Amino acid sequence: MTIREQIEQMEKENLSPYACLSVNTRGRDRDEPQCDIRPVFQRDRDRILHSKSFRRLKNKTQVFLTPMGDHYRTRMSHTLEVSQNARTIAKALRMNEDLVEAIALGHDLGHTPFGHAGEYILNKIYEGGFKHNEQSVRIVEKLEKDGAGLNLTWEVRDGILNHQTKTIPHTLEGKIVRLSDKIAYVNSDIDDAIRAQILNEEDIPLELRKTLGFDSKKRLNHLIHDIITHSMGKDDIIMSDETAEALRDLRLFMFEHVYKNPVAKSEEVKAKVMLEQMYHYYMDHIELLPGKLLNMLGEGEDKGRVVCDYISGMTDQYAITKFKEYFMPQAWQVDGY
Repeated sequence: MTIREQIEQMEKENLSPYACLSVNTRGRDRDEPQCDIRPVFQRDRDRILHSKSFRRLKNKTQVFLTPMGDHYRTRMSHTLEVSQNARTIAKALRMNEDLVEAIALGHDLGHTPFGHAGEYILNKIYEGGFKHNEQSVRIVEKLEKDGAGLNLTWEVRDGILNHQTKTIPHTLEGKIVRLSDKIAYVNSDIDDAIRAQILNEEDIPLELRKTLGFDSKKRLNHLIHDIITHSMGKDDIIMSDETAEALRDLRLFMFEHVYKNPVAKSEEVKAKVMLEQMYHYYMDHIELLPGKLLNMLGEGEDKGRVVCDYISGMTDQYAITKFKEYFMPQAWQVDGY
């Protein structure tokens, strides 16, 4: 018996009857030999971790564009916080931690530079629409490894696709990540907003703090405990009605006071204009795209979609660099001019 088979046997013996076992995967789009050490979801986790798309997350905006300080979240630090929250819940509920971690690490691979501002503008100007969850799946299925994709299991791709509020994953592990994502970004965004001095802890409505906790640590602790307590022994991942309502109200509060705050979002107009101009520039100068993307055009891929692939894959700094290259006179690009 291989090490992988021993681990799979341990899953059968120790995980919840509602967990997704590695041996029960719906499989990959392309069959491939099994690893003798790692079950399928662990392999998926490793493939995502070693991908170029994952590495680029460290230089993509979470909420605050080009923040003045090293302690603000990036898309990568957010992803790691989601993963940690999800693994804590999964371990307590005896769910498949490998599947949870793979989904968590891959859920935001398709995010654009400049956070949701970039997603908004690409969705607006490209007639086919752009959603970061769908782009994340496109990356792991087609764009990574020069068009070969990562060939991930169906369960991981399903969790990545359905991690947003309006959709429901087919596995409990996917549902854990879906809630962990909300928990992570609400708490971390409060922390970053306080650091940016656009929000004080006391600004949060008192009733919400009484329910969820009076600081980020207490809120995180309450939310995770609530999910575990109310999901234990159930074929679902849920919160208590009181906590779920308070979390919804806290998200609404954040949209009003942070996500739409002119101080926090003052640079977003510039980012949107920049990406829109770059989109049209690449549409007119498609030859500037990397060869692997041009090859996709030759295979019948939509031109606008390929331009979105290129722009959405950029880090914040790379997008700024390319914008300067195309739209600013060379003399103006010298520092201090």
